[in-house]
Amino acid sequence: MTPPVRCVLLGAAGQLGFDLARSFDLPGTLLPLTRAELDVLDFGAVARVLGELRPTHVVNTTAYNMVDRAEDDRDGAFALNARAVGALAEVCRELGATLAHFSTDYVFAGDCATPYRERDAAAPISVYGASKLEGERLALAAPGAFVFRVCGLFGVARRAGKGGTNFVETMLRLAREGRAIRVVSDQVLTPSYTRDLAPKVWRVLARGAPGVYHLTNAGATSWYDFAREIFRLSGLAPVLTPVTAVEYGARARRPRYSVLAHERLAALGEDDLRPWPEALAAYLREREEVSGAPAPAGP
Repeated sequence: MTPPVRCVLLGAAGQLGFDLARSFDLPGTLLPLTRAELDVLDFGAVARVLGELRPTHVVNTTAYNMVDRAEDDRDGAFALNARAVGALAEVCRELGATLAHFSTDYVFAGDCATPYRERDAAAPISVYGASKLEGERLALAAPGAFVFRVCGLFGVARRAGKGGTNFVETMLRLAREGRAIRVVSDQVLTPSYTRDLAPKVWRVLARGAPGVYHLTNAGATSWYDFAREIFRLSGLAPVLTPVTAVEYGARARRPRYSVLAHERLAALGEDDLRPWPEALAAYLREREEVSGAPAPAGP
């Protein structure tokens, strides 16, 4: 019989952490901790608290995800996305705990035309991407560690006022403010609903096959077409203009193409995540249930 797990979830108030907490279904106990309860940048506190809790698993969803700001705050990005991960890996090694950490599609350069596999070479083109890749390296130094690369996340914790925002909420806010909206049309990704991804994390951890996994909804789209679908489902018709990444002029470079293939999930028989438009429609329905926001116009 498999012994019960004792899992510490870090970053439990974020959109991914929120959905991981509510979908936890492993035999054992989940101990969710917000940043207010444990700041992973306080390495002494991390060692002390985890030493007291004695987890079998540590799932880390904390991240510095301000992609543009990172270009001028390299130390801040590497502190949270890399050095803090290294400290967690060291504590997990000492405790004999399994570390699960989350990374990003932005570790890739974006010069492919087909989905990136887990084994493809990473070559980040931004400070943020570089910090996340270093975090991957440090996480995988812990025996039996898991790294999940995710992409274009949206989840209801942001809508519920738990800090930050996501692309869907930003688009809806701009539209309802009557703003003209410019969205990049030459960057392709897979938007992903954290409520879909979270149960898959627990299934993979239960299988006990460590390493790097790509974890997204199915399909691919540009940011511009993602925005169009948001507005179509929401019954909104703002002034929406497609622009190139160069025209948009963001501080940090993004991959032109960062769709992720699911080879590792497929090997486990777990590559069954629904297409991103279906996930988006489900998210819009859920945000209505959570906060009374307008319902989507249709499927």
